[in-house]
Amino acid sequence: MSIKSLNDKVVVITGAGSGMGRELARQAAQQGALLAISDWNPDGLAETVDIVKALGAEVRSDVIDVSDRAAMVQWAVDVVGQFGRVNLVVNNAGVSMTGDFEDMSYEEFDWIVGVNFDGVVNGTKEFLPHLIASGNGALVNISSLFGLISMPGQTAYNATKYAVRGFTEALREEMLINRHPVTVTSVHPGGIKTGIARNGRTTTGEDHAKLSELFDQKLARMPADKAAAIILKGALSGQARVLVGLDAHLMHHFAKIVGSRYQDVVAFLAPRVTR
Repeated sequence: MSIKSLNDKVVVITGAGSGMGRELARQAAQQGALLAISDWNPDGLAETVDIVKALGAEVRSDVIDVSDRAAMVQWAVDVVGQFGRVNLVVNNAGVSMTGDFEDMSYEEFDWIVGVNFDGVVNGTKEFLPHLIASGNGALVNISSLFGLISMPGQTAYNATKYAVRGFTEALREEMLINRHPVTVTSVHPGGIKTGIARNGRTTTGEDHAKLSELFDQKLARMPADKAAAIILKGALSGQARVLVGLDAHLMHHFAKIVGSRYQDVVAFLAPRVTR
């Protein structure tokens, strides 16, 4: 079973203060959803609230760091207390950490793991019982193209996004085995026009401005609104895996065809791309 429609459904979205999260909230509001959204940035979150309210949506917003487990536990309690149910959860919040692993501190590595992976685990753990109780729920976890292929300078990001993929796929199998009425979708966007690179972190010695410009000018091809539409369509149809963007499709299939040797090709081409 899948949800089919968002009309009068309670939709929970993390990282809704900008980018894909904001577009997911906006499009869900257009489809008649009731929204529970969060972000660590109060200003960005407030802007999203204004957008969805203008569309007539009922919305609850909370400033939350998804890596804060206690805050996520309380958020789930508050959301269900207000709306009485949860139908769709999109664990969208994510950050970037760019730089060679040998130059990365434990603190930097732990930071991205806390947001990108622990945040997904926290959101899933706290809302899953309510999705099951809904009788027809959907869980969407945002991984990445870099949850399907590796990339130099992205060891930490790759680690978290591969983890999200494995976690999500295994959880989907558990839902099927236990006959729980919840579809589970792993989403793998390629380069999407968001602020993730600009707002991300880099190791000492990396040129943050140059890396941000590279992402914005060369790698981020798809607008966030188009990506959000693809994600919601995949969620409503209960797809197990959603690839977002031509780059995601091409790179995923290239790696499948070439096998592990794709790493050699990437290592050869990457320095030329990043110049």
